[in-house]
Amino acid sequence: MAKKHKEFDYFDAFEQQVKFACKEAELLRKVVENFKSAEDIKETMDRAHEIEHEADLVSHDIHKSVAHDFITPFDREDIIHLAKTLDDITDSIEAVIQRMYMYDVHFMHDGTLDFARAIEKSCTALHRAMGDFRNFKRSKEFKHLIVEVCDAEEEADGLYVSVIHGLHTEDRDNPLRVFVWTNVFNRMESCADACEAAADVMNSIMIRNV
Repeated sequence: MAKKHKEFDYFDAFEQQVKFACKEAELLRKVVENFKSAEDIKETMDRAHEIEHEADLVSHDIHKSVAHDFITPFDREDIIHLAKTLDDITDSIEAVIQRMYMYDVHFMHDGTLDFARAIEKSCTALHRAMGDFRNFKRSKEFKHLIVEVCDAEEEADGLYVSVIHGLHTEDRDNPLRVFVWTNVFNRMESCADACEAAADVMNSIMIRNV
């Protein structure tokens, strides 16, 4: 007797992707909290890449399954789009850690820890929303959880405006410092944006499928 094909759990896979994003965000926060030198970050980059690779494997499983599954929980293009958007979060956070090492930062600029915490908060909010995503057709909480992700992104946006303004006023006499930290903060801001983008995709899927 042929073995029954085990049904792939897309919602579980999406949740795994967000868990890896949360791990990467936690790692970034620890890099900032425990910073001593850029050289120390080099060791952390290996762990960051391991997390990113594990997240990629989940993304590959999603793509492989959606290619041959006869029935999927919602449109295949939406599944691929959401998987890609979630993967972007982990990639974006890893890129922040890489930039800190590549630019050989000598200190953590004011606002870096607050920003790292804001990114972690965005990922945590997205994880809560993803935990309820499989119930979006009947859940009374899902919309509120999506709003929490957007609120976290708005908080990060306000922080971004503040730190960039500070760079271009307080550090204007040090153009290299302005260049380096503007690029780092740009990358950090894109992490929170990526969380909101994933929440937007989830919300669009809900609207089209209720």
